[in-house]
Amino acid sequence: MAWIYLVIAGMFEWGWPVGLKLGMTDQGMRWGWILFAAVCMVASGALLLLAQRDIPIGTAYAVWTGIGAVGAFAIGIWLFAEPATLARFFFVGLIVIGIVGLKLVSPE
Repeated sequence: MAWIYLVIAGMFEWGWPVGLKLGMTDQGMRWGWILFAAVCMVASGALLLLAQRDIPIGTAYAVWTGIGAVGAFAIGIWLFAEPATLARFFFVGLIVIGIVGLKLVSPE
C-alpha cells in the first residue's frame, strides 16, 4: 500500500507547479489556481507521510520528486508547448530509470 500512496503523492506533485504557473498572470493572481496548487501540495505531502512509514525516507523522497519531475516535464510539453527535444527526453529517461531502479532494490 505504501508504494501506491507514494505514486499518488507523486502525481499530486504535478498539480502544484501547474497551479502556480496558471495562478499568476500579467493581470494578477488567479486565486482558484493558487488554491488548487495548495491543495495538491497538502495532499502530496500527506501521502508522502503515509508512504514513509514503510519505505525508507531516501527512497521515498527520490521517487516522489522523480514522479513529480517527470510528470511536470510531460505536462509542460503537453499543455504549455515547452520544448520536446531529444536531449530533454534522454535526461528525463534517466530519472525514470532511477525511479524504477529504486523500486527494484527496495525491500518489500
